[in-house]
Amino acid sequence: MADRPPIELSTARILISKDDGIEAPGLKLLTKVARTLSRDVWVVAPEMEQSGASHSLTLHRPLRVRKLGPRRFAVDGTPTDCVMLAVNVILKGKRPHLVLSGVNAGGNMGEDMTYSGTVAAAMEATLLDLPAIALSQHIVDDRPPHWATAERYAPEVIRRLAALPWPLHTLVNVNFPPIPPERVTGIAAVSQGRRKIGDNLDARIDPRGRAYYWIGPMHEETPGASDLTGPDTDLGAVAAGKVSVTPIFLDLTHQPTLATLKRAFP
Repeated sequence: MADRPPIELSTARILISKDDGIEAPGLKLLTKVARTLSRDVWVVAPEMEQSGASHSLTLHRPLRVRKLGPRRFAVDGTPTDCVMLAVNVILKGKRPHLVLSGVNAGGNMGEDMTYSGTVAAAMEATLLDLPAIALSQHIVDDRPPHWATAERYAPEVIRRLAALPWPLHTLVNVNFPPIPPERVTGIAAVSQGRRKIGDNLDARIDPRGRAYYWIGPMHEETPGASDLTGPDTDLGAVAAGKVSVTPIFLDLTHQPTLATLKRAFP
């Protein structure tokens, strides 16, 4: 099958979601950005924060949708639930041309993508055969997010991506560096990086003497310390002050291993 044609943003229906909740600052920022690109913008996001929800579905209880205003809805479920309901119920009959997820408060680079509800919303859109972009504003040491950086560069990134033929089964993951917009050094198309597996479990003792654990933030790697954090990865690009743009393909089959297995299981 051929790639999809470029998206005409001025006439596009854009759906926005994310995982930090319907009132999250990043969601409001992305809505503002989208409205500079199109007049047909819809927001369907979780009622409450769903960070780390990954690509989970709510299966054992009913879901409720609450209309908050024109083209704005909250769902008491996960980001995946939100996109599924938006496409198949709320926007039934006129599917969106583009799905934007974000802007997440915190980067989604390297292995973060496998946990991220923000990326999962874009993943669900991709599985529903819709072009999708996940956008995240990286944060360092719990400092306030540089939302101005995402606001400055998101329109340009979205326009440039929309002008390209869109590959099937592929979403685009975008991360903005944790610096003011005037210090950004460019936009880079890079691969997914990977941090060294780190010990991010914080063991503590409660007042009754029982152990409990906090899962802490992922340890930052020294940029360029390996091919997995080098300049051609999302981790290296963001560390160098660049906006990273990474295509994520949803066919998880490892083709070289499949060839080996076919010989082992003829």
